[in-house]
Amino acid sequence: MRVVIALGGNAILKRDEVMSAENQRQNVRRAALAIGEVIAAGHQVIVTHGNGPQVGLMALRDMAYDQALASPVDLLGAETEGMIGYLIEQELGNVISTQNEIATLLTQVEVDASDPAFQKPTKPIGPIYSSKEAAALADKHGWVMVPDGSHFRRAVPSPQPKRILEIGVIKLLIEHDVTVICTGGGGIPVVRRKDGSYAGVEAVIDKDHASGLLAREINADALLMLTDVDGVYLGWGTAQQRRLDSVKPDELNSYSFAAGSMAPKVKAAIDFVSGGRRMAGIGRLEDALEILKRRAGTVIEA
Repeated sequence: MRVVIALGGNAILKRDEVMSAENQRQNVRRAALAIGEVIAAGHQVIVTHGNGPQVGLMALRDMAYDQALASPVDLLGAETEGMIGYLIEQELGNVISTQNEIATLLTQVEVDASDPAFQKPTKPIGPIYSSKEAAALADKHGWVMVPDGSHFRRAVPSPQPKRILEIGVIKLLIEHDVTVICTGGGGIPVVRRKDGSYAGVEAVIDKDHASGLLAREINADALLMLTDVDGVYLGWGTAQQRRLDSVKPDELNSYSFAAGSMAPKVKAAIDFVSGGRRMAGIGRLEDALEILKRRAGTVIEA
């Protein structure tokens, strides 16, 4: 099977964990072992990943140094895509056969300049803050802050992905059996000018939506969205919570999920499977191969 594996932010950094290089490498090493199992089972794998915590921290560092010289979010996205891609490529290369070739590709993703998301930032990035800290940062930098559990995080626009500019190169690499790491952090958001040229924009594309677009474009058989929970739950956080094991797109579409966490994964899964593809799966990183075997996680099939 051709499988797109979308690694959640927890694959690189766990919640409340210090964003040190060593912590990120250890987490990526765990991810590489899970991906390696899928490759060893004979599947062709394409890897995407999140970058929200890294983009947010880099933005803070930039502004602490000199607010006037702070990098725009699209450049921060490119930096983190390269950094995280390097870690995944190296650690994955350490666990799979030396005969397997791996390539990390910086990926531009076109969005619509008139997307309403630019008027309402919703995508959380960076570390978590108390309500007092969040209010101070909003006042100092003009940031939009959104709730994240009992804390707050900075939010930036999250427009819908329309087109992956490097899709031809990605397909070429896949045809030559290269394990491709691409569309990291949802890709670098760009808009097309009237003259046909492209320019970056201040936004972070949702990684799950971009991964779904990628999976459809390359005719993947499966889309796995791996996170730190073992599946999709109804009534999450209540005494009545229950995990969905196997579900059809229409049924899944009738439920509501948290906008900043599970909702994008559910929507990406529905869009992918409704297009006639084989399956989508949502679950824990360590269960990647078991989800493909329909023995773990939440499996969405038409």
